[in-house]
Amino acid sequence: MAGHFEATGDGGAAIALDEVEISILRSLAVQLLELIGPGDEPADGEDPLSALLAEGPSEPPSDAALARLFPDAYGGGPNAEPGENGEEEHRASAEFRRFTENDLRARKREDGLAVVRALDSLSPDPGPSGPEGAGGTSGAVLTLKPEESKQWLGALNDLRLAIGTRLEVRDDDSSELYALPDEDPRKPMVMAYLWLGGLQESLVETLTS
Repeated sequence: MAGHFEATGDGGAAIALDEVEISILRSLAVQLLELIGPGDEPADGEDPLSALLAEGPSEPPSDAALARLFPDAYGGGPNAEPGENGEEEHRASAEFRRFTENDLRARKREDGLAVVRALDSLSPDPGPSGPEGAGGTSGAVLTLKPEESKQWLGALNDLRLAIGTRLEVRDDDSSELYALPDEDPRKPMVMAYLWLGGLQESLVETLTS
């Protein structure tokens, strides 16, 4: 189970994580939440239904990572070459975004929160060499219910999209990332990107097998 997800028999998944992996995953999830921003909560006295139906932005975010998480629904985005239907596609994307981005942002935030909550609920076990602090590496087995597994899958995908954007990864071609020297300042981010990819692939295989 170490390093990859396994099916639990009820549609969920489980994975053994050591304390370093738990810390890294939690830190990345918190950074994702900070990137996405706070959820839209109804103000005191405001009708929750009205808040739910409130219109969102019509233009894509200026931050490249956020724009990757919330892309235009039609066309190639704001930086695409203008074409015969460019203006029409832009208007359609803007209209679609107005009525969907708030809901999508809230869902992505819930996915990230699900990761943090699941990790915070873990009770680390002593490592094989003895109690924590005596040469052992503490860890825990994370067990996810079916709905939690889907939220984790969404959060892992969002993390890879955001990190991949920062690394300027194109077309999911990560072959050159493996060749980066250890002294390259991007190395830690690259290692996180590749590790998250392995977790994502493992979880997909577990949920679809």
